[in-house]
Amino acid sequence: MIVEQIYTGCLAQGAYYIESNGEAAVIDPLREVQPYIDKAEKNNAKIKYVLETHFHADFVSGHLDLAKKTGAKIVFGPNAKPDFDAHLAKDNEQLKVGNLTITVIHTPGHTMESTCYLLSDENGKNIGIFTGDTLFIGDVGRPDLAQKIATDLTQEKLAGYLYDSLHNKILPLEDDIIVYPAHGAGSACGKNMSKETTDTLGNQKKTNYALQDISKEEFVKQVTDGLAPPPSYFPENVMMNIKGYESIDNVLNQGLQALSPAGFEAAANETNALILDTRAPQTFAKEFIPNAINIGIDGGFAPWVGTLILDIKQPILIVADSGREEEVVTRLARVGYDNSIGYLKGGFDAWKADNRETDSITSVTVDEVAAKLENNPDTLILDVRRNSEYLSERIKVAENLPLDFINENFTAIDKNKTYYVHCAGGYRSMIFTSILKARGYDNLIDVQGGFKAIKESGKFDLTDYVCPTTLL
Repeated sequence: MIVEQIYTGCLAQGAYYIESNGEAAVIDPLREVQPYIDKAEKNNAKIKYVLETHFHADFVSGHLDLAKKTGAKIVFGPNAKPDFDAHLAKDNEQLKVGNLTITVIHTPGHTMESTCYLLSDENGKNIGIFTGDTLFIGDVGRPDLAQKIATDLTQEKLAGYLYDSLHNKILPLEDDIIVYPAHGAGSACGKNMSKETTDTLGNQKKTNYALQDISKEEFVKQVTDGLAPPPSYFPENVMMNIKGYESIDNVLNQGLQALSPAGFEAAANETNALILDTRAPQTFAKEFIPNAINIGIDGGFAPWVGTLILDIKQPILIVADSGREEEVVTRLARVGYDNSIGYLKGGFDAWKADNRETDSITSVTVDEVAAKLENNPDTLILDVRRNSEYLSERIKVAENLPLDFINENFTAIDKNKTYYVHCAGGYRSMIFTSILKARGYDNLIDVQGGFKAIKESGKFDLTDYVCPTTLL
């Protein structure tokens, strides 16, 4: 028996590979499916099922490509209505994978089709439960996403369904069962997830705030309190998972067109494509193609793309470090951005070697900011971390304009004033500054190292620390 969690840090997402006696099942696969196929072929196993816990909002599942390439049957729980062939399992239906049994447990709440899969060994002992977005480690799924798709649902009604699912179907199970969730800390599908990606159900019964002995009314209040608006791409990903999408092979073929500097510039002008520079923030700051925005590949790349690029069909031209172009196109496709139309062959070095126009962003150390603030107490400091981070601890004179809401709130910034922009470590501040630079805001200065460096310097007047979890 093999039970393997395949965790993708960028999306804080867990897919699962289960194998027994020559048969396999994959739960909640990512868009790029070849690794699952390779794993099964290496073990001389056939993928029998692709099990979906629900219609995912934060990524495009690989269920269609995986089923097409392997002949596996796609399985959803009750209430699912996909626009493609799938087996809609009944509550408590049992599926066999080799010597293992997987029991379908319908758990509406996060969404109405949300389903958990209970794994039992050849002796009938329950050993694990794959909970999707119903139950996380330290949290439960947010109950406000499905209402974006079905107008007759409210987050309060969904939260009530979630309470019933947890208390009637999950909590009665044995304490030694391993919980395998679809997400961990960093995902926008919950608000208080642990950095741990598995746990025993018994420990979750003790430590998870949402599994305590509380009334339904109190549960609804707790799980709906403090929910941040979901990223704008979530409804788009849901519809792609319901209706279908372009094969990842076709997306890669289009996105991996190598363009010369002249061809790259012509494509940008002809298509009104967004130039997405995925190099490291400080490398980008030194020199970049005018009007490019920076979202570094070595960070929360895909979720930030989904949050900030509002049109999921936006044509995108890629600037990447040599050899990482396919990784960029793949990670864009994971969240439904399938319209990459090519990359700059040879990267930014080729652009510069061709003597084409470049731009830059001023980036300074925290010592320089401290000196500036000492000489001029009215210096404007812009903190672009999330509001909970800002409220937890900050420079006292800093204003807060979270990167998450830059598209809605950027007009609050005065183009004629100079701002020193920081986040937690320098990744988000460069995204923020580059987006506004492309919109004609030329007086934003990036602060290297972010709040971590600010605090370590000891040169700033900070507010007292407040634990972020108390601010939920």
